Amino acid sequence: MTVFAHFPMDTRYFGESAQPAMVNFRLDELDALLAQLAEASVRIDPKRDNAAYGKFAWIWDPEGNRVELWQP
Repeated sequence: MTVFAHFPMDTRYFGESAQPAMVNFRLDELDALLAQLAEASVRIDPKRDNAAYGKFAWIWDPEGNRVELWQP
């Protein structure tokens, strides 16, 4: 499934950078993946969001782009 969601040009949802879009990966075990990413020294946002429709976390790729992780 591919979904495109539009955000206002001045959104802060993508983080501090001026990136125009963000990739969201759907996964099965958010906590397990975050543990693996921490072991690999990936920059992880300490913020978490637990909503009725899933758990969310954010990381940054090596180029500084914010990436969203979602466990439904």
